[in-house]
Amino acid sequence: MFFIRIQEISVPTNCLKTNDNFMVFHAIGLMSGTSLDGLDICFARFENKNSWTFEILKAETLPYSGNWEEKLRNSIYLSAEELLALNSEYGFYLGKAVKNFIKKNQLENVDLIASHGHTVFHQPQKKFTLQIGDGRAIKLETNLPVIYDFRSQDVLMGGNGAPLVPIGDELLFSQYDACLNLGGFSNISLKIKDQRIAFDIAPVNIVLNKLAQKLNKNFDENGDLANRGEINEDLLLRLNSLEFYKQQHPKSLGIEWCNEDIFPLFKNIEPIDLLATFTEHISHQISKVFNEYQLNNVLFTGGGTYNQYLIEKIKVKTNAEIIIPEKEIIEYKEALIFAFMGILRMNNKINVLASATGSSYDHSSGIIA
Repeated sequence: MFFIRIQEISVPTNCLKTNDNFMVFHAIGLMSGTSLDGLDICFARFENKNSWTFEILKAETLPYSGNWEEKLRNSIYLSAEELLALNSEYGFYLGKAVKNFIKKNQLENVDLIASHGHTVFHQPQKKFTLQIGDGRAIKLETNLPVIYDFRSQDVLMGGNGAPLVPIGDELLFSQYDACLNLGGFSNISLKIKDQRIAFDIAPVNIVLNKLAQKLNKNFDENGDLANRGEINEDLLLRLNSLEFYKQQHPKSLGIEWCNEDIFPLFKNIEPIDLLATFTEHISHQISKVFNEYQLNNVLFTGGGTYNQYLIEKIKVKTNAEIIIPEKEIIEYKEALIFAFMGILRMNNKINVLASATGSSYDHSSGIIA
């Protein structure tokens, strides 16, 4: 369990259990990342007694079947009618998955479910983002309160709708200078002059996994494939020169950007050399941020944390201490924080920080079913 000291937050007593001097919440968080590794389900206990503490009680990742992986991967190409149908179908899929999780683990004290959904489109510059998986379908399957669609409100308010996890970094993990997630994309959260900022740094597994699949692997385990390849210096220079990396925060990335700005650069280069080059690119962009903000220690989470070759490349480029936590935090930190965000939303408390997303002000986001 992690413990941090912050100013006490008052929370209304609806949808929670009280015990004299503190309040206790039990919530399930659902997360489906852009790398399509599977559905993360995290059941955690939260306490608020002068500060927030948490304990992950049960967690697991449900790998997608080939059929579901194909549906989600190709969802960006669907017609409006087909996408609406998938939104409902995936919502019922999530609901059944949670219902089975609750039954298998004999959970009796779940206060709410918070679902991130699966991102299909993310274009905040055009004022829209879409995470499918209708929360009302989850509610119908589980008969529990459901909070979903955490990003749209922020985008409508002029924000990037991402990153959202900084509220959890601020209230649950503030003992670190920064928190870095290595998932489909890498994003970082850190505090500067009493203000928490956050932004996406670069694509990670959404590119690395696609390249590994060209070599008949689902992913580049430990970075072994990249370690065998040769870095293409011309491609590396072109990647590091992309306009996104010159932009100031807040900023965020989506699959559309990869399709337009990354993948077209990969022509006529062997996949194993692309893996080597892109891994070098990721390490360069991440270490550049560490050095710019003079970070002393950084908590690493997300599936990319298991890429030992990438981690070693980052280590040699920065003086920051890289902290690798226990497996539960590596794999389920995002699902944990969405559960936490659901608790805050259910009680009308701020769960999105404008300093992280660029929206007009801090707010409480998420649709309640």
